[in-house]
Amino acid sequence: MSMDSKEIQSLIKFVSKSGVNEVSIEQGEFKITIKTDSAPQEQHYIVQSPQQVQQAPMQVAAAPVAAAAPVDTAAPDSEANGNYIEIKSPMIGTFYRKPSPDKENFVSIGDTVNIGDVICVVEAMKLFNEIESEVSGKIVKVLVDDNSPIEYDQPLFLVDPS
Repeated sequence: MSMDSKEIQSLIKFVSKSGVNEVSIEQGEFKITIKTDSAPQEQHYIVQSPQQVQQAPMQVAAAPVAAAAPVDTAAPDSEANGNYIEIKSPMIGTFYRKPSPDKENFVSIGDTVNIGDVICVVEAMKLFNEIESEVSGKIVKVLVDDNSPIEYDQPLFLVDPS
């Protein structure tokens, strides 16, 4: 038996949703162990390939989809953004400014946000993940259009921390 990457990803999602801390599957030469910490901050996944295939064991570390957006200080760009801070996407997916089409935007230009405030939603593989601000300040610019595909670490918002 061997599993393809889609089957492994499905198993990882199932284990992380189930709340189980560790699952091991072993059939012949194929072995997979999925470990999750009880704290939702970090999850580790270890996949070992069969020795027959002559591959080194793969180790994959992934942050859970519920992780908050990382924040980096933005360098001034052509618009002279000064000391603004970028809020970046923690994942690949589709960016949404509203919780649903009939609701208001989470945040708009000029709004003040605090650490932990939900600022947008990123849909990845049919899961909607609320993205929280890791910085306090005023939203100066929204860098992505609603309902747009986004990449990991792509800047989403500019925030004036002062």
